Amino acid sequence: MKIALPLKEMTVTEKIGIMEEIWTDLSTANAGYSPPDWHGRILEERTRLAESGEVGFTDWETAKREIRDRVS
Repeated sequence: MKIALPLKEMTVTEKIGIMEEIWTDLSTANAGYSPPDWHGRILEERTRLAESGEVGFTDWETAKREIRDRVS
């Protein structure tokens, strides 16, 4: 199924809202999807960086608020 969204007419807030709805649906449904091997390698590298203190984290609610503040 192909769905065409009027992306050029949508605001950033509307686009983020759609992404959040899709993510909520994907995260609650067991679709039998297996991520590719390279995802695991990236996660291992990011875990190493986090454990070494080379990178930090921002919680998702704070990150969304910061993104909205920057684009509005």
